[in-house]
Amino acid sequence: MQIQTIQNRIYEIRGQKIMLDFDLALLYGTQTRILKQAVKRNINRFPKDFMFPLNKKEWQQLITICDNLPEGVKFSPALPYAFTEHGVTMLASILKSKKSIQMNIAIVRAFVALKQFALSYKELAQSR
Repeated sequence: MQIQTIQNRIYEIRGQKIMLDFDLALLYGTQTRILKQAVKRNINRFPKDFMFPLNKKEWQQLITICDNLPEGVKFSPALPYAFTEHGVTMLASILKSKKSIQMNIAIVRAFVALKQFALSYKELAQSR
């Protein structure tokens, strides 16, 4: 999967770059409920700076500004979990399929590319 495709699934919430549980489940080739079950069984690996549930207001704002969300999740009664870069990395320790490991590497690379782009943009803006 291309880094750009993954980057399109990275959002900013609470001043942090995050990925949502249903996007990660899709990328990892599993169901969202299975991903959430694995996280709940290993909840001690996911402190609040690794993963947090969106509140209703955050979820509604995200639905309003994002036109690439799957239709099925927009009307789900369950609020999605948001995973920071560290939380995504931690998922690799509980999702051990070959696909999830390869996808995790690609996702971490996408986060790194976003950081590099932001730093380059900041440097360019400062030089003007």
